[in-house]
Amino acid sequence: MKKLLPIAAITLLAFTGCSSSDTGTDAAPAAEETTAEEPATPADLTGSWKQTNSNSPTNYQQATITAETISIDWVNEENDSTSIYWVGTYTAPTEAGDTWTWTSTRDAAATDTAMMASTDDTKDFTYADGVISYEVTAMGTTVTVELEKQ
Repeated sequence: MKKLLPIAAITLLAFTGCSSSDTGTDAAPAAEETTAEEPATPADLTGSWKQTNSNSPTNYQQATITAETISIDWVNEENDSTSIYWVGTYTAPTEAGDTWTWTSTRDAAATDTAMMASTDDTKDFTYADGVISYEVTAMGTTVTVELEKQ
């Protein structure tokens, strides 16, 4: 009996080793899929923008940005009118990212005769996470206007 125990143990180990699912071939590991990420590009701010933080759904500011200019109007839907607030230079983002700031220089020829236009020589704009913001002062009150692309 003592002689059979070691033989049974060896036999058991032999069967356990043989029951492995390894087929004996060395399969190459699966190649990891790599997707080439497109290089990050600067945000494209050109197009139409509308104020999202107005106190009125019918009175707000809207902007149009082209390759070189930003134009902002006061909109009054109640009497179907628009009034110029700002016409100035636009400097497009040059680097990829979620934020961008630029200083716009006012186009005096386009704004000097507009009653509701800003008379500031320059205006600072900030783009962050899909929103353009800037300060507007009217009748002694300053607010930050927020615009989203339409």
